[in-house]
Amino acid sequence: MPSAPSRTELAWEFAELFGDFSTADMNELLSKNIPMETLEFFTSYAESFGSAEGIKGLTAERLPNLMMVGYLIRILEERVLDTMEEPS
Repeated sequence: MPSAPSRTELAWEFAELFGDFSTADMNELLSKNIPMETLEFFTSYAESFGSAEGIKGLTAERLPNLMMVGYLIRILEERVLDTMEEPS
């Protein structure tokens, strides 16, 4: 059995794949992995956080997406690492 990748390796691999996703691919990824309530939470929280921290412009606009990418990486870690650790 191959060894489990590290969390850092998973994150880099995801980041490389993420750059190749079309809008349709991204929408499908989000709809299959993140409940609508969670998407709405990220948007609301990012707006509040950005405002409180004085984050403006393009950075503020991208903050919800950054949070969702982090969430997706965490889901990926749990799924891949749990699968790799299951006994055969």
